[in-house]
Amino acid sequence: MTRTIGLLLFPGVEELDAVGPWEMLALWTQYFPDDGYTAFTFSLDGGPIKCAKGLTIEAQYSFDTAPRRDVLIFPGGQGTRPMLADETMLAWVRAQRAATPLMTSVCTGSLVYAAAGLLAGRAATTHWMSLDRLAELDPTIDVRSEDRFVDDGDVITSSGVSAGIDMALHLIQRLASADRAREVRRLAQYDPRPPV
Repeated sequence: MTRTIGLLLFPGVEELDAVGPWEMLALWTQYFPDDGYTAFTFSLDGGPIKCAKGLTIEAQYSFDTAPRRDVLIFPGGQGTRPMLADETMLAWVRAQRAATPLMTSVCTGSLVYAAAGLLAGRAATTHWMSLDRLAELDPTIDVRSEDRFVDDGDVITSSGVSAGIDMALHLIQRLASADRAREVRRLAQYDPRPPV
């Protein structure tokens, strides 16, 4: 049976928060279908989503039509800020926790998880500019300020923007193997050596 990875899109999502993990996961699932995973995008209503920097991305499914998920990827961006006080959205996140074996986040997606109560008493991280906000939302969180990503079993959080790529490669390692994650990294020619 094919297992599913759903990438959530929403207005104001940070482009690389979504597209970085998508690139790694889509490379994996398309080049190595025998590993048994498929990835898809979804949003509240489906259709086009305007991202934080103006890019428009088309969600494949709506909340109502999206397949069941084995893994949820919750990106960050300015679009997460209204969600922190949106009880309908927070209830939806809690329902995903009950139905989805593995919840992951990129950047400030972890703030939404914190607001929904998913990170209580757990280790987690977020973008460096939002670490204090993460601690304010739930003082019981063990905030890991230096980690690119934190794997706390059934919840994985990652720090800002590009760290979602590292988290996605870790996810491939966890769900398939280290060798597979290395193959995907090589396909993407992801070998960071910043020029500055």
